Amino acid sequence: MPTLRTQIEINAPRAMVWDVLTRKDEWRRWNTFLFDADPALALRQGQEVFLSVRRLEDDEFTDFEPLITLVQPNNCLRWIAKMPGFKSESAFELQDLSPTRTLYTHQQRFKGILSTVFLPFIRQDEKQGMKRMARQLKRYVEHREYRQYQREKRDRRYGA
Repeated sequence: MPTLRTQIEINAPRAMVWDVLTRKDEWRRWNTFLFDADPALALRQGQEVFLSVRRLEDDEFTDFEPLITLVQPNNCLRWIAKMPGFKSESAFELQDLSPTRTLYTHQQRFKGILSTVFLPFIRQDEKQGMKRMARQLKRYVEHREYRQYQREKRDRRYGA
């Protein structure tokens, strides 16, 4: 089964990385690989979401409707996208390296007779997009912009 995988160490607690990763309404602030047609719809196990992927930054969008198969808060998010003869399983996993460092892993597995047709055309671009997303996630979480955003959100919530 063909698999693509990327990892990056992020200098932030796992809960903070999870918060950024699962807030689809905030993806537009940092993520140029995945886009959401309905950002207000939360990522819930058993639910379909409507996403687009842009493998290269100047590339066209490819729409898909994955089914969320697993949501383990602060740990793992998985979905499956299918079409006749092709299945893609994506997993986003977080592991503690220390209380303030997290290992982010994004893995995609491809199955089906058409994966041998599609994968040679998208493999390199898909891998580049996955790496770009990992770098952008790291930069956003570690950057003071996210921390400032969290403070502002908290202040709005408590009326400060």
